[in-house]
Amino acid sequence: MTLERSPAPPLRKDPADPPVNAPAGTEVELRVPPRIGPRRRRPAVSLAVRTAVPVLLVAAWWYGSASGRIPPDVLTGPGAVLGALRELAETGQLTDYLLASGRRAALGVLAGAGAGLLLGVAAGLSALGEELIDPTMQMKRAVPFLALVPLFISWFGVGESFKIVLIAVATAAPMYAYTYLGVRGVDREVVEAARGFGLRGARLALAVIVPSALPSILMALRISLSVSLTGLIAAEQIGASEGIGYLVTLAQQYYRNDYMVLCILIYALIGLLIDLVIRGVERVAMPWRVQVAAR
Repeated sequence: MTLERSPAPPLRKDPADPPVNAPAGTEVELRVPPRIGPRRRRPAVSLAVRTAVPVLLVAAWWYGSASGRIPPDVLTGPGAVLGALRELAETGQLTDYLLASGRRAALGVLAGAGAGLLLGVAAGLSALGEELIDPTMQMKRAVPFLALVPLFISWFGVGESFKIVLIAVATAAPMYAYTYLGVRGVDREVVEAARGFGLRGARLALAVIVPSALPSILMALRISLSVSLTGLIAAEQIGASEGIGYLVTLAQQYYRNDYMVLCILIYALIGLLIDLVIRGVERVAMPWRVQVAAR
């Protein structure tokens, strides 16, 4: 006895689609396929969401100060902080202090992050480089850079060299660690393919290794810039006559709570500016990357 299998009906992707064996002349409705992947919010909506929490915090701070729920000796109100900002801006000290701190931070980050980048690439590219560099950098990373302040003062004094070196030492460790991990994470097949095209040495590193490790390097730069603010505060509180850290010291000596809060807000705005700059660099250098996988 032979069992005959009846032919299966043709598969249809959508109930509204016409059957496969539709007669000639049947109009077929073309539909836009559903979007695959994350949907990006509109820039205005994204900006509103990002600023919602900071705006609410400022509003709560303003209300608490105005209603007396937050005493002035605990946290100065926004009005007094704006008055301190106006006072510094009128005397020109705010611009001078910002320029002085920016110069120190820029020189320190350039030296420290540059050294960490070179060492991370060297340690990630070869086993010999890893054996020579990584143990020392791991020991250095375990030592808090603030513990080196007395030693650096005895070596460099309390001048500009001490401040720049302290910031450089603070930023070198995170740049090295993330760069090393990024280089180690580059696909081996990509490297072998590049070598097959004749790329060796510096050309291989600049054309293949560094671009492939760019996400980790930019993350390292973001962390290094944030850490540089900590080093800047510590450096400018010793033997400085200008700078935001020096302003913090003056506010502490003269019990100016409004200046202390103003300095905190300045550091917060600098950190926000750093994040915005790194995000812009990521969009320009890596336009193919999707920021968030699911929204």
